[in-house]
Amino acid sequence: MRQYLRVIIPVLIPLIILMLPASAFPVEGLTIVQQRVIAIFLLAALCWVLEPIPIYATSVVIIVLELMLLSDKGLYLFRSAEGQPHFGKLLSYSDIMATFASPIIMLFLGGFFLAMAATKFRLDVNLARVLLKPFGTQPKYVMLGLMLITAIFSMFMSNTATTAMMLAILAPVIALFGSKDPGKIAFALCIPVAANIGGIGTPIGTPPNAIALKYLTGDNLITFGEWMFFGVPFVAVLLVFAWVLLNALYPAKQEKIELTIKGKFLMTPKAITVYVTFALTIILWLMGSSHGMNSYTVALIPVAVFSLTGIINKEDLKKISWDVLWLVSGGIALGLALDQTGLAKLMVNSIPFDSFSPYIVLGGAALLCLVMANFMSHTATANLLMPIMAALGTSMVSLVPLGGEITLILVVTFAASLGMSLPISTPPNALAHATGHVQSNQMARVGVIIGVVGVLLSFVMIWLLHLIDHI
Repeated sequence: MRQYLRVIIPVLIPLIILMLPASAFPVEGLTIVQQRVIAIFLLAALCWVLEPIPIYATSVVIIVLELMLLSDKGLYLFRSAEGQPHFGKLLSYSDIMATFASPIIMLFLGGFFLAMAATKFRLDVNLARVLLKPFGTQPKYVMLGLMLITAIFSMFMSNTATTAMMLAILAPVIALFGSKDPGKIAFALCIPVAANIGGIGTPIGTPPNAIALKYLTGDNLITFGEWMFFGVPFVAVLLVFAWVLLNALYPAKQEKIELTIKGKFLMTPKAITVYVTFALTIILWLMGSSHGMNSYTVALIPVAVFSLTGIINKEDLKKISWDVLWLVSGGIALGLALDQTGLAKLMVNSIPFDSFSPYIVLGGAALLCLVMANFMSHTATANLLMPIMAALGTSMVSLVPLGGEITLILVVTFAASLGMSLPISTPPNALAHATGHVQSNQMARVGVIIGVVGVLLSFVMIWLLHLIDHI
């Protein structure tokens, strides 16, 4: 019965919304087009939460429904009342289709090419081998090294791929711990925690960051280097806190451990091309637009170089996480509909947010995002909340002293990546739980503390940056 409800509810509720008269909604001035956007939004939310179909498939459905119901090239049946009062403005079909090739998608595609080439030529494993050497053999310092390296890799690679690689490296080490040694739990947890935190450090580290960039334009524009300017210190501080927390909750009894990672840097022409391209791309990203190119243009350099040299071939292309790209594009399309139809602004203006303290609004938005991110995809959470938060940030005058729209978007973005309390919260958590060394209650204990502290830390750091900016 529950299986049928998971399918029926996401279809039934949007249909009811479509059939209701405009007077049934507690919002004045609602148009027919906006009513359709509400139905599509609810369909997306319910499908992303209940998952009757894969979450990337939901994104494709969103785009197709927008083309049929909201675009100027949709079905005649749904355009017949165009021009009449309270119908609303239809969207351009080309704008909706362009979400599949948005600059955000290109940024992620470039990140995928870099990560795939690094893995293919063992750059990641060899870097891990070199970077872990200075951390000695004491368990707590080895764990710090593992967390640091995992976080760095997660800034430029898939969090899931990074976790899978690091857990594989860690497997023989965990086997050295006694059956009742709490250190085993700490080591198994440190990898997913570091992967989740590390992704916050760069715009390509995790999909919610890329979604946030869509709304950080114009006066609120943030370059790749500027994101890292506040993202990396945030990651560093929270990573140290997580390390101290894990050592306090699950101290290792083992006195000495040794990691044995075999391998050496390849020196073939293709491997050298990967090393140079990887370094050059990151340097160009960090330089911002001082060279004339934005981060989206730079992201396509490794795509061109690796395709031209055969480093990434047609078989490799099949391994790219296209589902993630589709998922992000669906969120961009949803944001486009909410923004261009005026629904997001109408929803925000219908509630007197300016009568609330800006701290309550920021805290409430972050808490809502954190809770949602623990129970559903981080990307889906960001897709649903970001357009509304962007509209709210623009309309709230009381937020201006605290940084305005940019503060609200960044706080929510960070909160989306900090939902890591359950095995289902993120793929890295699921991989760590699958090792059998971590129980759900242990993961929840650590995840809740880090999530709450992380949100509070984001408030402090963004406030400090806003303060420095005005000195």
